[in-house]
Amino acid sequence: MNLLQDKVALVTGGSRGIGASIVSRFAAAGAQVAFTYHSSREKAEALAAAVSAEYGVTVQAFQSDAASYAASEQLVSNVITAFGQIDILVNNAGITRDTLMLRMSEEQWDTVIENNLKSVFNLTKHVVRPMMKKRKGSIINMSSIVGITGNAGQANYAASKAGIIGFSKSIAKEMGSRNIRCNVIAPGFIATDMTDELDEKTREAYLSNIPLRRFGEGTEVADACVFLASDMSSYISGQVLSVCGALNT
Repeated sequence: MNLLQDKVALVTGGSRGIGASIVSRFAAAGAQVAFTYHSSREKAEALAAAVSAEYGVTVQAFQSDAASYAASEQLVSNVITAFGQIDILVNNAGITRDTLMLRMSEEQWDTVIENNLKSVFNLTKHVVRPMMKKRKGSIINMSSIVGITGNAGQANYAASKAGIIGFSKSIAKEMGSRNIRCNVIAPGFIATDMTDELDEKTREAYLSNIPLRRFGEGTEVADACVFLASDMSSYISGQVLSVCGALNT
């Protein structure tokens, strides 16, 4: 089904992992997709070309730093110039700098907050005005199950992801009268290069806490994004959708 036909989506951090899955799923649903990458230009452009060829839609990679207010403003301007509009924003870019609080430096705290939380402000700030002109839009912010439950050694990451939830609920209330929706996805343990490197004992320990007894796939998070981006969720805003295999239950 072309659930996103005639829509333009902007996805931050779209060159790998969950972001790449979102780019692919959005294109499969009929959207034109702009996505950002930070440094790996060759990989990003290869992804854009492959997805565009597979689904017959326009997919374009933009180098940008979501943590920069000025760069985010320029990015939104460039995407609107290239595509004419932005109907969907997925704030997916993020990093980790894990360590216990006793060892955490100010730089580790600030870097995570800027990349994970301030970036959401930056992009949202610059897309809401064009969305207001259209009187329609869907903003999807990527939090984490850790933003709900907390996690030892991830105080900076958990704080940034919890902040995204409060931010998103506020935007949903502010922008609801303009028909702009804002929701949150909170992934649990998702299969990535990192989980592939876990030893068997550690892997089993993680899996034992997940009722579905498996790690999620990036495509499963992406499918949730398609739902929240589409008109199928037209009366859903200000909500947190956990994609976690019942881990947070």
